[in-house]
Amino acid sequence: MKLPIRTLMGPGPLDVHPRVLAAMSQPLLGHLDPVFLDMMNRMMDKLRYVFETKNELTLAMSGTGSAGMETVFVNLVEPGDKVIVGVNGLFGTRMADVASRLGAEVIPIEQEWGLPIAPEQIERALTQNPDTKFVALVHAETSTGVWQPLDEIAQVVNKFDALLIVDAVTSLAGIPVQVDKHKIDACYSGTQKCVGAPPGLAPVTLSPKAFDVLKQRKSKVPNWYLDLTMIANYWGQERFYHHTAPISMIYALFEALTLIEEEGLSNVYARHLLNGRALQAGLQAMGLEMVVKEERYRLPQLTAVRIPDGIQDTQVRGLLLERYGIEIGGGLGPFKGKVWRIGLMGYSSSRKNVLLFLAALEDILNELGYTKNRNLAVEVASKFYASAIS
Repeated sequence: MKLPIRTLMGPGPLDVHPRVLAAMSQPLLGHLDPVFLDMMNRMMDKLRYVFETKNELTLAMSGTGSAGMETVFVNLVEPGDKVIVGVNGLFGTRMADVASRLGAEVIPIEQEWGLPIAPEQIERALTQNPDTKFVALVHAETSTGVWQPLDEIAQVVNKFDALLIVDAVTSLAGIPVQVDKHKIDACYSGTQKCVGAPPGLAPVTLSPKAFDVLKQRKSKVPNWYLDLTMIANYWGQERFYHHTAPISMIYALFEALTLIEEEGLSNVYARHLLNGRALQAGLQAMGLEMVVKEERYRLPQLTAVRIPDGIQDTQVRGLLLERYGIEIGGGLGPFKGKVWRIGLMGYSSSRKNVLLFLAALEDILNELGYTKNRNLAVEVASKFYASAIS
């Protein structure tokens, strides 16, 4: 079957580098082949590099980012544990749901969609519930485009001796996660966002403190497939068989992480920030409203923008796909039909994509009768690039 060529600029998956696609076409090795096991060892080091951690238990779970979420919660949380969860979007809601299914006492910290969780909210909840075992936050809320600051909250969590769980599905390799600096105890991500590989693996890292919690569980991990007490033995020196690893996906992730190393993590962050801010400058020049008002809380790799009055969500996204081969995402939950989500992650984060998208969107909106600040977007974004480089 011949598939169309798209420019993927939604919330994921995104376009991947040709080297990553080529890596997936390499001959299969057995999942216990010594060459493959060496690749796994080297990939754990590469994952530590992007997580910015020295955690020994750092590996890639078989499954998407949601499997990473399940992995962390099913391995650490036991019935009756108190879990404070920041809920300011769909994926905070999902974390609370997963924890509650495990019999945890979930304490949701609600915040308006489009705003970050405040340190004061977490400190208040911990003061009222000093026996809380975990605090869970989404670092990059994919449903809203919120960049959640971690510095102050991490200090608060550490003061109360709780464990900090962070969803870095959309943040890893896009903005600094800095697991060790922030004393994050459990962090998970996905490969299909800023990491720059297809969906199918979930990078996970646990601190020694979190690993001790896992080893001291009172009950057996309730999910066999995601049980880190067994999977760690496959990724570790023992190499005990657990399940057949997705060989080709591990090839892809290895190559994607190699590309990040070659570019340099600080340069990867700078590229995402530059392209994201240029896109946002162009959208605002068109008179479009950002969901996240304050720029310091606005993700560069995932921009949520409100759809203008009188413009139909699906019509615009359909025309972008039909005429320009560009895919963007629609809104989720209460944002359905009200918001577009535009991704600039990994290989898709480029000046070419920013200017192409702005020109395409402006062309379509002009045709549909939206005439506010016509034909300014590309010019403003280009000037932003010029000023950033000079």
